[in-house]
Amino acid sequence: MTRAVPTRARAALVAGVATATARLLVDGALRGGDRWTRTNHRGRPVSLLEGPAVSAGLIIGGILGASGHRAAAAVASATAGGAVFGLVDDLAEEPEGRAKGLHGHLGALRHGRLTTGGLKVLGIGATSLAAASLATPRAASGRRLARAADVVASGALIAGCANLVNLLDLRPGRALKVAVLVSVPVALAGGAGAGAASAVIGAAAGAARRDLRGTDMLGDAGANALGAAVGTAVVLDAPRRIRLALLAGVVALTLASERVSFTEVIARTPALRVLDSWGRREPDAHEPRVDAARGMAR
Repeated sequence: MTRAVPTRARAALVAGVATATARLLVDGALRGGDRWTRTNHRGRPVSLLEGPAVSAGLIIGGILGASGHRAAAAVASATAGGAVFGLVDDLAEEPEGRAKGLHGHLGALRHGRLTTGGLKVLGIGATSLAAASLATPRAASGRRLARAADVVASGALIAGCANLVNLLDLRPGRALKVAVLVSVPVALAGGAGAGAASAVIGAAAGAARRDLRGTDMLGDAGANALGAAVGTAVVLDAPRRIRLALLAGVVALTLASERVSFTEVIARTPALRVLDSWGRREPDAHEPRVDAARGMAR
């Protein structure tokens, strides 16, 4: 435990510094043009460059804080998968009338049409399964079927977390806050997932200033990477019954998001409204009823 504390602190610090540094580097390399700019819920421009920067911080910090080679590979696989396939969805948006939400993308797949969102679902699903396989202990003789079921459930949890954090990236700071709130107890527990959870906290801190000001947003790349890192930290740390309970909760929230606006629920709940608006540069009052299955309407 005495060695674990400085390792966690180092992972958080490196993730934060790497995120802030990567943000400056990508700004210098990619500034100019509208490809990395979207319009938020206030009608103001917001940059997607936070996504690649946060992804870099998560991968570097997560590898540094990993408890072993397999844990490091699991974190890198899940986070990189979320970042890469999310970035494809960010930059190769389809025209108006595109499929929206998990239901829409899966429906398009059933009709033989592969949307960028559908590609993201398949890609993140595959990298999440790979990460779960790396994070799940090898089975003893005769228990391979049970391990396979465990890997599938854990992979679904990682992919589900990636999608859920993306659903929350609709207002400044919201997705970062939720990711940190989930990661803090995992980091404090000091288990195998503590390094990845610490990297999430550090990367979120490195991105918080611009995100809370509403000038940057995670986009699909950053939100999917952040959620995948959180999910991997939980898979590395939590016993099976906890993972299954969390998977049920993630699935329930994902299904609810197809019918219910998280933004409206937060606005009607005083405690959630205070937490959601905390730290923002401007009050989040009188917002239009804008919500979406993808984190692009901020």
